[in-house]
Amino acid sequence: MNVDAILRTKGTDVATTRPDATLADVAQVLSEKKIGALVASADGATVDGIVSERDIVRKIAEHGAAALNMSIGDAMTRDVVTCTRKDSLQDLMSTMSGRRIRHLPVVEDGQLCGMVSIGDVVKLRLEEVESEAEALRGFITGG
Repeated sequence: MNVDAILRTKGTDVATTRPDATLADVAQVLSEKKIGALVASADGATVDGIVSERDIVRKIAEHGAAALNMSIGDAMTRDVVTCTRKDSLQDLMSTMSGRRIRHLPVVEDGQLCGMVSIGDVVKLRLEEVESEAEALRGFITGG
């Protein structure tokens, strides 16, 4: 299983925001879309950064309510870890757990083409384990 299998199921739409948006703007979008992160992109196609709920909370802890008026350029992660459609589920699990990352933009030829969350990875892995268990039960029972 790989990233492409996840994208075939969930689609390739990615919520983005401009790097000059405020943290309040981003918090509103995250809440409305019920997601945990937005890709920051000036053109909607390349990755300039990523901003998550965690980033917003950290800035509020540092600066209080005034942080909500800051641009996400001051809060986002600029050195974004990404993946490709060919990356395996095992690679994603290793990267996400090892680096404590919950969202990975999918990038091919420098262009944003999807987003994978830890929830997507867990869901696909559970389906994979259930399928393997069913196959083993069938083998054992001769069915």
